[in-house]
Amino acid sequence: MANTDVTPKKSWFEGLKAEFRKIIWPNRQDLVKQTTAVVVVSVVLGIIIALLDFVVQNGIDFLVSL
Repeated sequence: MANTDVTPKKSWFEGLKAEFRKIIWPNRQDLVKQTTAVVVVSVVLGIIIALLDFVVQNGIDFLVSL
C-alpha cells in the first residue's frame, strides 16, 4: 500500500524539537519519590540475591564435603 501521508517532511532536527516539546518532565517531588523507589528496590533485590548466593554456595559446599 502506498504512503498517503501528504504533509511535508520536516528536517530531523525540527522533528526532534517537536518531540522534545511533547515531553512532560517530572517535578522535583515526583523525581525524588521515583529515585527513592528505584534505590530501595535495587538494594532489596541486591540483598535477596546475596542471600540466595550464600545459601546456594553453602549448600554446594556441604554436598561436596560429603
